[in-house]
Amino acid sequence: MRSRYSAYTLKNEPYLLSTWHESTRPTAPIIQQDEKLQWLGLEVKSALRLRQRKAKARPNEDFVEFVARLRVDGRGQRLHELSRFLREPGEGGLRWFYVDGEFPE
Repeated sequence: MRSRYSAYTLKNEPYLLSTWHESTRPTAPIIQQDEKLQWLGLEVKSALRLRQRKAKARPNEDFVEFVARLRVDGRGQRLHELSRFLREPGEGGLRWFYVDGEFPE
C-alpha cells in the first residue's frame, strides 16, 4: 500500500500498473502529468490480515483500509478506501496486486 501511495506522489505510472491486478488494470492513462494534484499524507488504518490471520479462509486475499490526504487545484480532499489485494505469482515469486476498493462512509 505504501509503495503504491509513493508511486502516486512520484507520478510513477509504470509501477502502479505493474502492481495492479491484470483483471482490473486500467488501459487508459491513470496519471495526468499536468494535473494540479499534491499528495499530503497517508494513514494506514488497518491491515485486516493482522486481526484475521487464523480465521482467514482465503490466505491469498487481503484488505487494507487507508486515508490519503491530497490537494487538487488547491482544495483539500481525503480519499478513504478499503483496498482489496490478491497474492499471485509474479516477477520474483509471489506478489500482492491491487484489485479494487470500496469507499466506506
